[in-house]
Amino acid sequence: MPVAVVTDSTASLPAELVTRHRLTVVPLTVVIDGVEGRDGIDVTPAEVARALRQRRVSVSTSRPAPDEFVRVYERLLDAGADGVVSVHLSARFSGTLEAAALAAATFDGRVVVVDARSTGMGLGFPALAAAEAAAQGGDVTAVRAAAQAAVARTHALFCVDSLEFLRRGGRISVASALLGTALSVKPILRVVDGTLVSQEKVRTTSRALARLIDLAVEAAGESEVDIAVHHLADEGRALPIAATLAERLGPRLRDRYVIEIGGVVAAHVGPGLVGVVVHRRA
Repeated sequence: MPVAVVTDSTASLPAELVTRHRLTVVPLTVVIDGVEGRDGIDVTPAEVARALRQRRVSVSTSRPAPDEFVRVYERLLDAGADGVVSVHLSARFSGTLEAAALAAATFDGRVVVVDARSTGMGLGFPALAAAEAAAQGGDVTAVRAAAQAAVARTHALFCVDSLEFLRRGGRISVASALLGTALSVKPILRVVDGTLVSQEKVRTTSRALARLIDLAVEAAGESEVDIAVHHLADEGRALPIAATLAERLGPRLRDRYVIEIGGVVAAHVGPGLVGVVVHRRA
């Protein structure tokens, strides 16, 4: 059996991709008004969006416990996997990577962990690259290298309606959130070295989305690319962006996805999110 590839639910991978690439997805937890649910299984992104719009309803998230990863790795190895490569969202966003690494340490090198230094399809593309390397017969070292190479070639950009939800989750400073609110700007954020940084601040939503497209095309350069357009409960906003990117990238565009972001990420970005993830193939 080839090397097994594990990721987590913040990758927001569609079920058909998970099945096709034989990925194992470990869910994080979303807590809505004290009720816990597994991301993507018990709790949907739409439910998180509704809860966030009701300001009196509390929404939080938590990582899987190390024991949960131990059980997953044991199951895959007992089923005959030669090894496991476990690819997860940025360690700066969550303790998920730490939990996976603690679990992996008990398997004498048969399990290795990769920090995707991003989330959403910024995690999903490296996980898919790892799965493709595993399907081609790569060993643990080769599969890990494929994931790490994809991390280096993946760029994630996000536009949010408000910085408030990121402020609540501690992902940006209070000062930055207040500045955005005071100026009524629509911030464009980029994931850099596993953390969120402000790319630009634009005055209107339409200008922000147009700029998001420009930045995604710049990130593609002259390479062949895959793209994913993320949204939260607003596919109608995401589809035209995907269509415009397809037109501007032309024959350089290989795979294109329009994907609703998962519930855990949704809890920290809030309604109105639009994101574009660009994966350069070389």
